[in-house]
Amino acid sequence: MTKNTVEKIKFKDKNFTWVSINSPNEKALSYLKKTYKFHHLDLEDCLSEIHQRPKIDDYEDYLFMILHAPVRQGGKKQLKSSELYIFIGQNFVITIHHNNPIIKNVFEKCKKKKKIKEEYMGKGTGYFLYMVVDDLFEAGFPLLDDLGKHLDELEREVFDEDHSKDRLKEILLFKKDIINFRRIIMPQRAIVAQLEHKNKKFLPENLDVYFDDIVDKIEKIWNNLENLQELASSLQETNESIISHNTNNVIKVLTLFSVVMLPLTFITGFYGMNISTLPYAESAQSHLIISGIIIGVAVLMIGYFKYKKWL
Repeated sequence: MTKNTVEKIKFKDKNFTWVSINSPNEKALSYLKKTYKFHHLDLEDCLSEIHQRPKIDDYEDYLFMILHAPVRQGGKKQLKSSELYIFIGQNFVITIHHNNPIIKNVFEKCKKKKKIKEEYMGKGTGYFLYMVVDDLFEAGFPLLDDLGKHLDELEREVFDEDHSKDRLKEILLFKKDIINFRRIIMPQRAIVAQLEHKNKKFLPENLDVYFDDIVDKIEKIWNNLENLQELASSLQETNESIISHNTNNVIKVLTLFSVVMLPLTFITGFYGMNISTLPYAESAQSHLIISGIIIGVAVLMIGYFKYKKWL
């Protein structure tokens, strides 16, 4: 499916048309104005560069919905929100999106495979809406699996014996993914729940249980995200504790080194005053004696530190 195009699939048995618009422009908007009697504010929402809040507008002849779904697009690792605009009437469904991989995939399968087309479109617009919305949120579970694997990888790296690399940035980026995911998912629960009570002309009562099933899936995604967030916070605390422990070890070694050097510096400074009455100052072996004293003091101090298990 190319950008800025209006594509259609018709299911003649139900007099049902699915119009898919990828990356809408003024030309696509003009087509919708001429073909359907949609409220101009709904059409403006579809072209707005400002992210729209998820919502459902209930009209006599159609429903207008805005949903958000988490996706990874453009080869980027970070999660982002993909907006989906849906118009649903008695015999039509219009989906408007910006390269949403789920919608593109479903459209291509329905276009090429008669069996899949009948599965999605053979029970009317209401059931079609359920199938599409279900696919959107079903795609959240593989994303959760990826996040879980990434967290396991971060955990292995944090507990790696060679902890020379700080993983804080990677952990924070992971937590950012969780926050973005939660921000996307949270308002969708209420929107999908509303579908159980909306215009029964398009959404028959027997679909209530189906939309309730989607709400359950969203709840599961939300609960998994909460668990991942808690685990990520615990991992961040562990990472900071390990870094703090390693830093303390370095500081301890440097401190002990300074303590060892202090008496040695005192001795060398003392004998550097050129006073002839100092012990061994006139001896021909004075440098050997002083060096021996310095080495002896250093060995004694290091031995004491090891005895105390400070080294």
